[in-house]
Amino acid sequence: MTRRGRILARVAGAVAVLILGVAGVGAWIYQDLDDNINAADLDNKLGGDRPANLSPGSKNILVVGSDSRDGANAKYGKDLTTMQSDTLMVMHVPANRKWATVVSFPRDSWVRISACDKGDGVTSARHHAKINEAFAIGGTSGKVAEAAACTIKTVEADTGLRIDHFMSVDFQGFKGMVNALDGIKVCPEQAIHDEKARLDLEAGCQTVKDEEALGYVRARYSVGDGSDIGRIGRQQEFMEALAEKAQSKLTSPKALYDFLQSATKSLTTDEDLAGIKPLYSLASEVKGIPSQRLTFLTVPNYPREADVATDKANIVWQYPQAADLFTSLAQDKEVNKKELQADAQDLIYASRVRVQVLNGTGVTGRAATVAGMLREAGFSVAGTGNAPETTRTTTATYPQGLDEQAKVLTSRLPGARATQRPDAAAGVVTLVVGTDLDLDDIR
Repeated sequence: MTRRGRILARVAGAVAVLILGVAGVGAWIYQDLDDNINAADLDNKLGGDRPANLSPGSKNILVVGSDSRDGANAKYGKDLTTMQSDTLMVMHVPANRKWATVVSFPRDSWVRISACDKGDGVTSARHHAKINEAFAIGGTSGKVAEAAACTIKTVEADTGLRIDHFMSVDFQGFKGMVNALDGIKVCPEQAIHDEKARLDLEAGCQTVKDEEALGYVRARYSVGDGSDIGRIGRQQEFMEALAEKAQSKLTSPKALYDFLQSATKSLTTDEDLAGIKPLYSLASEVKGIPSQRLTFLTVPNYPREADVATDKANIVWQYPQAADLFTSLAQDKEVNKKELQADAQDLIYASRVRVQVLNGTGVTGRAATVAGMLREAGFSVAGTGNAPETTRTTTATYPQGLDEQAKVLTSRLPGARATQRPDAAAGVVTLVVGTDLDLDDIR
């Protein structure tokens, strides 16, 4: 098992041990820490058009590393006028509590952002952008609840996963946790000089705390290939080291109290998780999962430049692999990481899929609308037209040899079915748009 695969177990174990330790210190401390946790009221903010809960008893927990620029955080980006998010992941805990999967979403993921209440009486329009823009749009008013709601709506729409809980940790709390442990040891192979992350580190092993610790997990452009994928791996490794040190070092009441003060003050959750007891209950459930059944994944992806030559800054999720991953979790099925990675080797860019779009809805202009959305997603649209008759079911027909291309297309159209036909037009996948296709569901 890799180092990343052990992170969740150790973090969960550390949280459980720490909260048990609090219980022995005194009731007043327990209440003090409990009161630190902020609750985000998400009622009436998520709307009614949400994915169905296909696996009662399971939990999908959205975790955000909040990059708010208010108060003490202002120094990290004074030109930003709203809340930001650097880290985004979903932890799936199944109904039987025998395994768990954590999926990281690179913040440069080019996805469709849902329409969201900005908190000032204005609702943003649906549009494509980096996934972390959802947190910024919802957080225009400076309220975590609105930022969380927009992020949840976007993740649900783009993945089909119903989010049950939300957790957010901000910059200052992260630093406080590291400082309570007297820093964390890191071993960069090369010197890191990153002005944006306010970091200046030489190569080799050293202990970081305060601004250096924060800069280390935030640094991106000056490390490795400069990708957000590399930063995700570095953040996961850092959190593993933090959890390991917490288990071994927090033996004194003062160190324990300082650590928990920083952790709880930096934490905002949905109302159901906002307390030591529910957090301890969650940690206990995760702690009991066998280490070999804990899996960390990054959603399969590739540079969007492969589909849109002018976009050199974003990545897109790889289909059908991403859709298969989300479907498995929605149905509470354990994901085999090796199989997913092997499948991801069979990469077919959207730009390599030629699509002919036919209108089978009877609604004037529907083929052109869908074609435009597919072009924006990077597909090569060969033409549009009307189907011979109106149909309810959206289907994709294809000739022999284009089955993988058809899967790439239909995986972005929930409910669409692909069928090989000997009389299918050569060289293209023919999409007949039926009345069952909700344009808002196109991914």
